[in-house]
Amino acid sequence: MEPSQLTQIAADARDAAYAPYSKFKVGAALLTDNGEVFTGCNIENASFGLTICAERTALFAAVAAGVRTFSGIAVSSSHAVCPCGACRQVLNEFNPTLDVYLGDETGQMVTKTSLDRLLPEAFGPDNLR
Repeated sequence: MEPSQLTQIAADARDAAYAPYSKFKVGAALLTDNGEVFTGCNIENASFGLTICAERTALFAAVAAGVRTFSGIAVSSSHAVCPCGACRQVLNEFNPTLDVYLGDETGQMVTKTSLDRLLPEAFGPDNLR
């Protein structure tokens, strides 16, 4: 799948976001190694600590479906922001070199990077061996 297609899927997922407090909507599209896509959006809560990001929503849906291998994730938000530290850490569990595509709210891809660039010297499963 082309990165631009994945970024557009993330932008479409952004429409479902529940962000009544911050008004900052985010969508994510997680690409599996076999070409399947899982989407997610951020879901806020009045108890702010219970809010969950789009990236983790997509990842948790994939894992709940039995998928554990991923090749890329697109994130769509205003100003094409990077995943937060918690999302970077959770994604690292499954693919430390995951391709990360950052798109704006229209689905236009702005930049490509990788998880290992966003989370250098990450703590992961190998550190527990």
